[in-house]
Amino acid sequence: MRELHDRFEVAALCDLSRTVVDRVGEAYGVDRRFTDWTQLLEEPLDAVMVLTSGSHEPIAVAAAQAGRHVYIEKPIALSEAEGQRIVAAGKKAGVQLMVGYMKRYDPAVERMAEELRSLNALRFASSTTSEYPLKWYVAHYPIIRGTDIDAKTLSALEADDEARVTAAIGIDDPTLRYAYRHSLLDSMIHDINLMRGLLGEPKRLRFANVGQAAVSVFLEFPQTAASMQWVNLMDGVAQYQQAFSFFSPQQRATLVFPSPFLRNMPTELLLEGGSTETSRAWRTAERVSYESAFKRELLEFYECVTKNRAPRTTAEDAVRDVALCQAIIRAHTG
Repeated sequence: MRELHDRFEVAALCDLSRTVVDRVGEAYGVDRRFTDWTQLLEEPLDAVMVLTSGSHEPIAVAAAQAGRHVYIEKPIALSEAEGQRIVAAGKKAGVQLMVGYMKRYDPAVERMAEELRSLNALRFASSTTSEYPLKWYVAHYPIIRGTDIDAKTLSALEADDEARVTAAIGIDDPTLRYAYRHSLLDSMIHDINLMRGLLGEPKRLRFANVGQAAVSVFLEFPQTAASMQWVNLMDGVAQYQQAFSFFSPQQRATLVFPSPFLRNMPTELLLEGGSTETSRAWRTAERVSYESAFKRELLEFYECVTKNRAPRTTAEDAVRDVALCQAIIRAHTG
């Protein structure tokens, strides 16, 4: 946002930790600093970014009711019901709501969408994400952490999170609760949103297998079926891997993503084809752009607010992702 200073002014900051909010405020020259988000919403702001680790519903609803445009990190909420309340608040207030799915703004993803529109027959799609330790991918950033948050506040927030997970899936199994809250909502929801963005709304969830170490899903889309795998290797080596592949008789197209924490590392688009008359085949690797997907989604938010139009990643669309995550848990237990 500082790099986009011709479009954004960071006017106020809020964090539960006074240490964090003060050090970030000093680093970015922001004087208005709060540890209570209700006080931040009293400031004369055009927009609010909700980047908290817990449920986004209370802050997002209050921000909309205060007449602020709202950017919300994924997941939009911890349940479909929470998400619908955010959507309703945004509509009633007449403000724009955008959800942070940066992969949808990746130039290579946009190129893949062009390729898929040109295919005559799409036979199958697949995705695999292998999540590895984050610390090696973020160690070069000046991350500020605070240990000065009131213990009672933390305990209350943790209890609130647990209650919301119970309301969402209604089960006590600790493995499935962890998988829903962290594997699905914190990570695989990116994959789900991207596959939906490229193939449309799924017609049917055929299969789901959910564990703490891995999640497997099989979905039917209007034009083809897709197999999606997510693997937890957070105790392993630094080898992040994510690939989305689309198969047709004429071509195989694959997106290969780097770790999202490596700034300006380009996503690779692999296009493979050949001759139907001979064994001749070819493979092309496209580096579409070095533009940051994170920066491009901020530009989208700016355009939506200043031109009063809906974003590519709407709140309504994000709610469908959460609903699908709930359906995945039901399919596994049912």
